[in-house]
Amino acid sequence: MKVKIWDKNLWKDFFSLLAALSAITGLIFIFFDIPEKYKLVSAVLFVIFLVLTFLVLWLNANKISKLSLKINTSILEIEVGNIFNEKGFKVIAFNEYFDTQVDDVIISGDSLNGQYIKRFYKSKEELNELDKIIFKNEHLTDCIVDANRTRKNGKTAKYKLGTIIRLGEYFLLAFSHFDKENRAYLEINDYTSCLMNMWNECDIHYAGKTVVFPLLGSGITRFHGYENITDQELLEIMIWTFKTSRIRFQYPSRAKIILTQNSFNKINLYEIKKRFSI
Repeated sequence: MKVKIWDKNLWKDFFSLLAALSAITGLIFIFFDIPEKYKLVSAVLFVIFLVLTFLVLWLNANKISKLSLKINTSILEIEVGNIFNEKGFKVIAFNEYFDTQVDDVIISGDSLNGQYIKRFYKSKEELNELDKIIFKNEHLTDCIVDANRTRKNGKTAKYKLGTIIRLGEYFLLAFSHFDKENRAYLEINDYTSCLMNMWNECDIHYAGKTVVFPLLGSGITRFHGYENITDQELLEIMIWTFKTSRIRFQYPSRAKIILTQNSFNKINLYEIKKRFSI
């Protein structure tokens, strides 16, 4: 059970319900006189009812599999699924170089990034065409922040984290730094800055359509100085930056965060609901 029986939000909900039930039972006692011989039985039944009510609340809290949050004037949905099956623009996180080399050295074939490339750019010619599109994109050119001429494998131009290039139904996102061993990493302040810039980029590119995000940072990304960051914390930061960015997804468009089953198993959506519901 992800929601523990001593969860403070759970008990807060229970006591709110208990207050309402107490008011109702108080009215009943005012207008109806319970015979003395039934008072003990009534009290026991009421206690049993309260225990069962609490158990129902607890079980329902643990059964939450998706959320719909109203953030400012936008709708943000969170659920389990496969991002490739979603409608709308789908965000795929690349590294800061927009590398496209899937060789389990630069890009892992099992990563979302690797799956995207293998799905849509199967031949060398198609991959070269993708590289040309990235290289020639005027918006990306304006977002180059540095060049790593000593890099032996992969590209050399570094792009500002959070930068997006729109390709068909996909938003390719410059998300993580790469070290000399081609390992993705971020500082926690890089993560928040990247997300803030990403929301701004989405505001430029989304064209009134739904935008679908993975849980960014979950998996192989290393967080320097915060090695034990959890998927729960990553999700909370994504929501917090979404709220702070003031981006507006006008109905019927919305933002969606799609969780893998592995991430979902680690995340307490009940706590997310209580923290971010108005």
